Amino acid sequence: MSEEIRHFTAQLAVIGSGMAGFAASVFAVNRKIATAQIGNTGALAYTTGYLDLLGKRDDAPGPVDDPWQALEKLRVTRPDHPLSRIPNSDIRRGFDEFTSFLGECGLAYSHAGDRNITALTPAGTLKPTLCVPATMAAGPRAYAANTPCVIVDIAGLKGFSGRELVANLRDRWPGLTTERIGFPDMARGEVYPEVMARALEVPATREKFAAALKTVVGQATVIGLPAILGMHAPDRVRAELETLTGVEIFEIPTMPPSVPGIRLRELLEQVLPRKGVALIPQHKVTSLVFADDGATLSVSDSFGPIRVHAQTVILATGRFLSGGLEAHPAMIREHLLGLPVTQPGSRTDWYCERYTDIRGHAIHRAGIEVDAAFRPLRQDGRPYDERLFAAGVIIAHQDWIRGRSGAGIAIASAYKAVSEAVKYLSAHHAAAG
Repeated sequence: MSEEIRHFTAQLAVIGSGMAGFAASVFAVNRKIATAQIGNTGALAYTTGYLDLLGKRDDAPGPVDDPWQALEKLRVTRPDHPLSRIPNSDIRRGFDEFTSFLGECGLAYSHAGDRNITALTPAGTLKPTLCVPATMAAGPRAYAANTPCVIVDIAGLKGFSGRELVANLRDRWPGLTTERIGFPDMARGEVYPEVMARALEVPATREKFAAALKTVVGQATVIGLPAILGMHAPDRVRAELETLTGVEIFEIPTMPPSVPGIRLRELLEQVLPRKGVALIPQHKVTSLVFADDGATLSVSDSFGPIRVHAQTVILATGRFLSGGLEAHPAMIREHLLGLPVTQPGSRTDWYCERYTDIRGHAIHRAGIEVDAAFRPLRQDGRPYDERLFAAGVIIAHQDWIRGRSGAGIAIASAYKAVSEAVKYLSAHHAAAG
């Protein structure tokens, strides 16, 4: 007996569950667009929680202080870069809308300002970013002001070392010290950030943890912790720990997968369905077919086949980690539609000989081409379909890792793609009316 097919209909289907896919769903929800989102496990859990815009330029040494000015220069030197093709005003609106949405849903972020924030990494290095979670905001402030601070790490926690942080930052932050404590009721063996974060959602655990922190605070007026301050209400957990200890507290990301990334993903997976998004997580779209009456996306889960019928589609499937691009012996392929991929001429050109080559590696700039409306292009330069748009790092001509621009590309291109999809839907509705 054949399995019954379940059908969903939407004005917009978003393919992908990374930063770009979720940002696209947020923008669509805010515009009252009926949306379905489908995606296998994205890379969101591997993010630090920081929202970078542009932290490094290829043609200039050192970190970027003013990302908005750097974008203007990028438009001259790299006009094909995705961020070069979106006005600064739209990028600002995208960041403001995305972070405001997160804040309204219980995960507060700093506002996108005129300068990058100097944020801390788990290795004790510094990186420029545009927006940080409220739980992390006190760290950059304390660093900038040289505030006496103690980094407290946890016995049994791997991938985060207070001693490493202090060793790397001592010359620039003289008032920085470190201490180690045991986590309540987890004194033996290895401990994990996600487990500790969920434990700190229990009031009794917070009280025990605060008591342990008070024993090592010393002369410090601010405490830096690995990112473990709760999973679903981190701002409340931080505020309560500050009340219990009498000291300002901030988080530092741990090695991925990190709590801030998991926190972000779980929040969006919970909130978006409540706002009307038909979310089909942990599954890949196996086919996408366009016809006169719209697009049909095919998915299968343990209950059988699913068909999503949509008027417009945003492709936000990422690169290699998320499966949007596939590396084969002779070439790089886009797996869903077979879209042409801009890539080096041969496999020998994918990488430079030295891993740390300052020029970067050509494979990291591979991706699909889009037009001015961010519609993916065929080999002949025409749009694959006027109803298909693209967002995120699947788009060519950018190395988001070296540019410290992953979230910026995701959020800005999602904002652009949704705006263009809305234009199509409005025009189509007007013509049909």
